[in-house]
Amino acid sequence: MLNPETASALFRRLDCEVWLVTACADGRRGGLIATFVRQASIVPSLPRVVAGLAKRHYTHDLVEQSGAFALHLLGEEHLEWARRFGLRSGRSIDKLDGLEVRSGRSGAPILPEARGWLDCRVEARLDTGDRTIYLAEILDAKAPDPRPVLTVSRLLALVPPDWRREMDDQREHDAVLDAEAIETWRAGRE
Repeated sequence: MLNPETASALFRRLDCEVWLVTACADGRRGGLIATFVRQASIVPSLPRVVAGLAKRHYTHDLVEQSGAFALHLLGEEHLEWARRFGLRSGRSIDKLDGLEVRSGRSGAPILPEARGWLDCRVEARLDTGDRTIYLAEILDAKAPDPRPVLTVSRLLALVPPDWRREMDDQREHDAVLDAEAIETWRAGRE
C-alpha cells in the first residue's frame, strides 16, 4: 500500500522553475503561477510544451476560450509577480494592470521583462479531474536571460513570512479542492 508521504518526499527533492502563465480572450486577460510546465519535444524544429492548469482558475477559462497561452520564466526581481499572479484571483482584478505587456503571435499577453518566455498554441488537452494538461506548440520565444531563474525553493526562501503563510494557506485550501475533483473524476471513470 502506498504511503502518500513517500511520494511527496520524493517530489520535495525536486526544485522546479516558477512559471507564470498568461492568457486572454474576448478582451479579458489574466495569469497564474503554473502547477507544472515541461518540455514535450526533443525535435528542435518542432518545439512543444506541456502545462497543467487548475480548472477552477480564471486563467484556465481564458486558455480554454482562446486556445493559447504564454509561459514566462521569472527571476528574483519578479517576487512581486509571484505574489500577484499566485495569490490573487483574476476574476476580481486585472493582474496585468500596470505591467508592460505586448501581444504574442498567439494573441496571448507577453511580459517582455520576464527572464524568458514562450508563446504557445494549444494542440491537445487532457482532463485529469482537477486540472487540464495542455500540450502546446511553441510559436515564438525569447531567449533566456543568462541570470538564474526563480525556482520554488528560492521563492520560498526569499518571501517574507506573511507571504509564506499566505502561500501555505492557499496551497492547503487548493489541495482540499483538488482532492475532491480528483476523487470525483476517478469515480466517474469506474
